[in-house]
Amino acid sequence: MAKEEIKYEISKVLDHFSDRALSELLSFLKELDSKQESKTPAMASLEKILTEDKDLLVKLAQ
Repeated sequence: MAKEEIKYEISKVLDHFSDRALSELLSFLKELDSKQESKTPAMASLEKILTEDKDLLVKLAQ
């Protein structure tokens, strides 16, 4: 899947998140992005969180 397609699909999912959940997700992503020196392990952590905590993220979106 191309980067633009992925962004589009993420955007569709985020449309269902509450304002609070979006704010928390944005804060988390900014914090993750600010840790430039540990980017690779951070991305692995993010992938693990998104995979393992999918149900929790769905609940946060509601």
